[in-house]
Amino acid sequence: MSENMNEMLIGAIAACCIVIALFFIRFWRSTRDIFFLFFAMSFFLEGINRVSLVLFSNLHETSPSYYLIRLISYSFIIIAILAKNRRRKSKRP
Repeated sequence: MSENMNEMLIGAIAACCIVIALFFIRFWRSTRDIFFLFFAMSFFLEGINRVSLVLFSNLHETSPSYYLIRLISYSFIIIAILAKNRRRKSKRP
């Protein structure tokens, strides 16, 4: 019972991540701000990571590859924030 519940919750989290990624893509298309594109890539990668957790039985939350993908995903967010702040500082007179 708990295995099915765990898979259902991971699926819900994955679906939410992909929906959030689609929202950020929509914002990126209207503004062309790279900030939104990096956030979309981060959430999409996180959603795919969750789906792969359920689909591939050899991938567990404790495996290094799972955390490597998370590190890349969070790096996209850090890069987006740093790039946004750098652009903001360069526009000041």
